Parts: sequence; structure tokens; C-alpha cells
Amino acid sequence: MGRPKRITLGGYVYHVLNRANGRLRIFRKSGDFEAFETILAEGIERVDMRICGYCIMNNHWHLLLWPYEDGDLSDYMRWVTLTHTQRYHVSHGTTGIGHLYQGRYKSFPIQADSHYLTVLRYIEANPLRAEIVDDPNNYSWSSFAARKGSEKPLNLSNGPVVLPANWPQLVNRNIGRKDHDRIYNSINRGSPLGDPNWTNRTATKLNLESTLKPRGRPIKGTGHL
Repeated sequence: MGRPKRITLGGYVYHVLNRANGRLRIFRKSGDFEAFETILAEGIERVDMRICGYCIMNNHWHLLLWPYEDGDLSDYMRWVTLTHTQRYHVSHGTTGIGHLYQGRYKSFPIQADSHYLTVLRYIEANPLRAEIVDDPNNYSWSSFAARKGSEKPLNLSNGPVVLPANWPQLVNRNIGRKDHDRIYNSINRGSPLGDPNWTNRTATKLNLESTLKPRGRPIKGTGHL
């Protein structure tokens, strides 16, 4: 079955991510990370976009985006990924040797409530979960660092949900297995993440109904002709 046509409506929050082709390490030195942050900032000058959170890892990145208008997410991500690919190849002398990314970016919409906070925690705790650092305060390339006062070329949006006062402690705390598995499923399938009613409504509105259906063939004898 082919992928559903991507509909990106304004007003929804989206978790967006992509990984380097072959899981290669494309962010090696500080300049690589800084260049991508600059591209994110420059993209906002072309497509008015709210960046609520992000984390740049060695071979992939996560963004939490809150577009204003329909189609803005696609326009912004198209510019960001194309510009990053072009500048990376020029900077590293790799023009013509292949794709930088493994494919088109993945994304899924998130309900603007506690689900939003859970996904933001997931994103900002990435370096902790990958055991790159033992404290997210020690990782420079994320919205967590930006919120702690690190100088960045882009301005963060406050997002649709106010962060609790104990946010640093929450990011340092492991996300429960149930929440982790739900996020992982949404990443893999592109399915909306929220309570059941919101998820079903959003899937219908964004043409994502197929992402909620079980995978695989039905067991013989259980279906209807």
C-alpha cells in the first residue's frame, strides 16, 4: 500500500524528523550543528513558522513545528532539507556522491495538551536516552539548551501549552514505556498522537485513516465478505 497523500494543515503541532542516508554521521563538529540551526532560522524568514522544540543528533534531527497556515509545514521543510543538503555537500566536498537523507521527512500531528508535553520531553531528552550525556544541560544542540540561555540564531515559540515549572526535572526523567511506544508508533506510521476522539477526527481531516489500521493481513475466518 502506498503512503497517504500528505496534508499539512495550519494550526496543528507536528513532530518532524529525518535521518541521514545509511545512518551516516552528518553532524560531526560544532560548525555542522550551527549551520543547521542557522538554516532553521533562515527558513522562518521565508515561511512564517513557529519552532516549539528541536534536537540535532549526530545522524538525525527532531523538530516540533506549529505552522500558521495550510501547506506551511511542507514549504518550510522542503526549503530546510534542500538548503541543508546543498550547503552540506558544498561544505564537505561531497557534491554528486549521493543523497544526504534516507528519504522524505517523517511527521505526525500532536494534540495540544499533555501529549504535546510528552513529545517535547521525548525530543529534548534524546541525548540523554542515547547516553551521549548524563544531563540534558550538557548538550548544546537542542531547544532545551536554548531555553537555558544558550545563544542561538533562532527564536523558540512558547508553544500551545505552558511548560511546567519543573520542566528541567521532567526532561531528566525517563518517559514511561507506554508513552515511548506510542510515540514510536506514530513516528513509524505517521499517525496522529492524542486521545482517541481527537486522533480519529484528526486522522479523517488529514487523510491519515490508513495509519490507524492494523498492519498485516486479517486472520482467516475473522473477516467479513
